[in-house]
Amino acid sequence: MDKKKLTETDIITKFIMPSIKSAGWDDMTQIRQEVKLRDGKVIVRGQIGMRKTVKSADIVLYHKPSMALAVIEAKANKHEVGKGIQQGLDYARLLDVPFIFASNGDGYIFHDKTAPATGGKLETELSLDEFPSPEQLWSKYCIFKGYTTEQLSYITQDFYDDGTDKAPRYYQLQAINKTIEAISKGENRILLVMATGVGKTYTAFQIAWRLWKAKKKKRILFLADRNVLIDDPKRKDFLPFGDSMTKITGREVDPAYEVHLGIYQALTGPEEHQKAFKQVSPDFFDLIVIDECHRGSAADDSSWREILEYFASATQIGLTATPKETDEVSNIDYFGEPVYTYSLKEGIEDGFLSPYKVIRVDIDLDMQGWRPTKGQTDKNGELIDDRIYNQKDFDRTLVIDERTQLVAETITSYLKRTDPMAKTIVFCNDINHAERMRRALVNLNPEQVAKNEKYVMKITGDDELGKNQLENFMNPKKGYPVIATTSELMTTGVDAKTCKLIVLDQNIQSMTKFKQIIGRGTRIDEKFNKLWFTILDFKKATELFADENFDGDPVQVMDKKPTDIIDGEGDIDGEIAPDDSIGDVDSPDYKATPDEPTDLDAPQVDGDWDETYTGEITDDEEKKPFIKFHISGVTVKKMAERVQYYDTDGKLVTESFKDYTRKTMHAQFSSLDAFVKRWNEADRKQTVIDELEHAGIIWAALEQEVGKELDPFDMICHVVYDQPALTRKERANNVKKRNYFTKYSDTAQTVLDNLLTKYADVGVQEIENMQVLKVQPFTEIGSLSEIVKKGFGGKPKYDQAISELEAEIYQPAKHSA
Repeated sequence: MDKKKLTETDIITKFIMPSIKSAGWDDMTQIRQEVKLRDGKVIVRGQIGMRKTVKSADIVLYHKPSMALAVIEAKANKHEVGKGIQQGLDYARLLDVPFIFASNGDGYIFHDKTAPATGGKLETELSLDEFPSPEQLWSKYCIFKGYTTEQLSYITQDFYDDGTDKAPRYYQLQAINKTIEAISKGENRILLVMATGVGKTYTAFQIAWRLWKAKKKKRILFLADRNVLIDDPKRKDFLPFGDSMTKITGREVDPAYEVHLGIYQALTGPEEHQKAFKQVSPDFFDLIVIDECHRGSAADDSSWREILEYFASATQIGLTATPKETDEVSNIDYFGEPVYTYSLKEGIEDGFLSPYKVIRVDIDLDMQGWRPTKGQTDKNGELIDDRIYNQKDFDRTLVIDERTQLVAETITSYLKRTDPMAKTIVFCNDINHAERMRRALVNLNPEQVAKNEKYVMKITGDDELGKNQLENFMNPKKGYPVIATTSELMTTGVDAKTCKLIVLDQNIQSMTKFKQIIGRGTRIDEKFNKLWFTILDFKKATELFADENFDGDPVQVMDKKPTDIIDGEGDIDGEIAPDDSIGDVDSPDYKATPDEPTDLDAPQVDGDWDETYTGEITDDEEKKPFIKFHISGVTVKKMAERVQYYDTDGKLVTESFKDYTRKTMHAQFSSLDAFVKRWNEADRKQTVIDELEHAGIIWAALEQEVGKELDPFDMICHVVYDQPALTRKERANNVKKRNYFTKYSDTAQTVLDNLLTKYADVGVQEIENMQVLKVQPFTEIGSLSEIVKKGFGGKPKYDQAISELEAEIYQPAKHSA
């Protein structure tokens, strides 16, 4: 046996696995092969998206299923023993493990992150017989971490396993393990920051389950501010708690249960008799998980915070995708720095979240502003204040019917050109705006509305019919509603996995709110072909993508005057003002009782724009009613549309797929000669086509821009290297003119001539697939085996004939006359 000729798989099977097992590692519980850590980033161009192929970790070793210890990266023996070490380091970073091994079957290079602490080398060479035992690595790991015996009783508890293939993803395991490790050290205020759509609730369940099963936390409270955020976990992720779990209703905390799920509004209120949480003692709960903690619990004088402070002895875990850090409210002040952060950018790069395409639409009125003529009145006879109205005014203080119509026409046009049944959320400035937008969209889509009157619906807090349809909008199996116009109701807590279009016609200044809105589209559902989504932006809201804090670590930002610091008169750590979130009034199913008000900390305005807003009031000014002017008859038009894509560096770029292809190709090949050499040397051109596809080139999208008659080779030469392109038919005709078939038998000549025709019609992929010999016109010549044996003298000679045919096809040639 020549070891140099063995494949990587052979090296793993014949050398690495026997070495690991002989060191005492259990094949059933401690060794996993081909561990896929990422799903593969989705690349989007035009209306086409595809996943990039990702590699799996060759071998991962575990202390227990919930605790990875080491990564082993294997290579074929023709490579140096340490060839895979850098790849292994990348996997180790994702798994948060300190031990990395690289091997080519001769031995190991062992990268040990724990070694420098004891004076050892980071990397050493081991023979196959020297692979460490499970006990040796676990001991080194525990010393490195400094675990005490008490901590281990927390840390070694397994996660919940339902018997299926479902298990925490790598980042969820990191979040779970880091949280439990922090709790084992005695930390009682913990913040987890995880992007919308990456499974925060499932992560929270696994944390609660492990602590509950380890008997470290016996009574658990899961808190949220909307019923949908409680009912969904109760039916799904938290279901394994079974009869030990209850939902708090009727302002009653039943001490017979160990796991309680409830909304703030069911536990407290402005009156003392409404404070249901006081029915149990302050030490009743051991663990409290606060979902969407950027909302009610962020402010220290909100009535919601009162619950957390009452149960101050409990360990409290805050979950959010968007920690709120301003002068007024701060999650970090209360919970401390996040123990783990998994960002939107990471989720997109890993392929767990969908990327986005942004279409920014500039409207002349928004760019240039509008001013009334002297004495002009609106449709209701109100005298319009004489000033210049700009983008921030439209649909808040001034309604222009033609602007609403233009936005609705743009939305309708986009859907008709792409997919009229694509789930769409239109974010408007207020309830009135959402209703006008609904009406405009209904009038522009009469055929769709005739099929189902729920094609367009307003889903806002003031509309029971609309709110009752929210569940159907979120359900991928339900076709209707298709378009939802809204304001605040759907900004958070709405798991619309198949939402493919988000329309922004709302003034958005808050980064927290912007992230929450974008999060409505980031979920992936491959079953329903949801791999990416589009943002149609009319208000320049997506300029927030350029903000350095869009996807960075949460930071605390507080504006202070110099005198606050110099004179010592202000609190330089920040003064927390009342939270501006509004209770559960937007919940689709929350029903208030006389003892459970819908509003705790804010005016009851349904979460949307307060139609009775009167503006700021000075001491010498009487309160004046707020007037929204409404006019029509104004000429409004689009000035420009720009299409931008989420690029590989996490930025939005404006480019065509041709530009993207050029950039990708230049990263793969240094020159045209390098590409042509690789193409000509490939035994099968399909291999090169697949390689480029895996690098992110979407052939179907390129065909849409360049033309379907070009071969992949010619598309690349033309688009990337500015070469004149030959169509497939031109190349086929050039081969026929050279008449090189005469050296073959009559049967072989007929077969090759038919293959050349197939190439002209379909492409080079067709002639490289032997299965083509099983269809017309080849079946008239004989069966596949007969053609290969009798026509060419066997498969090796048939393969050689195909290679020669391809060489003839790609011979340099002039265009045919």
